Amino acid sequence: MTSAAKPIDTNRFAARLRGRAIDVEGGRVLISRLAGSGQEADLTLPANCNGYGRVRHFRLATAKGWPTNPLPLAPACRALGIAPVPDMMTALVFQNAACAWRCWYCFVPEELLKADPRRSAWFTAAELVDLYRQIPDGPRIIDLSGGSPDLVPEWTPWMMRALTDAGLAETTYLWTDDNLSTTYLFDALLPDDLALLRRYRNYGRVCCIKGFDGRSFAFNTRAAPQDYDRQFKVLQRVLELGLDVYGYVTLTSPHDDGVARGVADLIDRLQAVDPNYPLRVVPLRIQVFTPVEQRLARDDACERSLVVQEEAIAAWISELERRFPPDLRALPICDVPLLRRPA
Repeated sequence: MTSAAKPIDTNRFAARLRGRAIDVEGGRVLISRLAGSGQEADLTLPANCNGYGRVRHFRLATAKGWPTNPLPLAPACRALGIAPVPDMMTALVFQNAACAWRCWYCFVPEELLKADPRRSAWFTAAELVDLYRQIPDGPRIIDLSGGSPDLVPEWTPWMMRALTDAGLAETTYLWTDDNLSTTYLFDALLPDDLALLRRYRNYGRVCCIKGFDGRSFAFNTRAAPQDYDRQFKVLQRVLELGLDVYGYVTLTSPHDDGVARGVADLIDRLQAVDPNYPLRVVPLRIQVFTPVEQRLARDDACERSLVVQEEAIAAWISELERRFPPDLRALPICDVPLLRRPA
């Protein structure tokens, strides 16, 4: 995490991890074992699904000075016909066992990001759906998280087919995290898989931008600053697929100079992808989970960045108020129109 550390070579590291994290021929994905892991202490409820799943509580309320977080509650409720949107919904989370980046604020310990077979196990989508079916009154949302699910993009259409085969496609909502680190979604998926992503009704994808400039991105992820630029190119391609796409952004940086300018440039980039897309993006306030506490103890810059994010969120809110009329800002997040949908 220090400035002297060599940046992660995202392309090379991602390719190596992908080779260890997915069995394409066998239709299997490597899933992290949460029971007994360093993440377990932060779980509200004990790990389920034989230790490979967890229940996450998604809440609208956040912190003072920060926008509410309607993801994935609002799009899930829209798809499932639930009204009004409740203050909290639960989701069943499975985490793939690999990620090419090492975000200092990640709630997942690094040992669960290395595609380590000693801390994970292979599952087909049908096996994961069967574990889900065994949960009494299971959550209506299934969250494919990580790790980095975009390292193994086949996982999402595999889950869609498994849910359909189980008769659960209409009663569950599928949510996929995407950190925009690779183009595997376009390089690895067959045309039939991409077509399924487009037509599967109860599905949403959330893409996370890590920082508000190349410098903060590199600090947050330990990747090279130019990978920040690539995130927007990948995001553009994701939106062009015509999926129901939303966004997260993290605003941490150890540098308190140029924060307002950096946030404005970030929103410029998001609007270049689609003029309304910033209104589909939720800034995430970084919180201190158990793995994060250990990283904070090793690096004062992380502690400083928690203060900088408070300045950055104020700049974010100010920019949105300046750029968008009140009626557009007041729309539910899933009603914000994207203006560059494919024909």
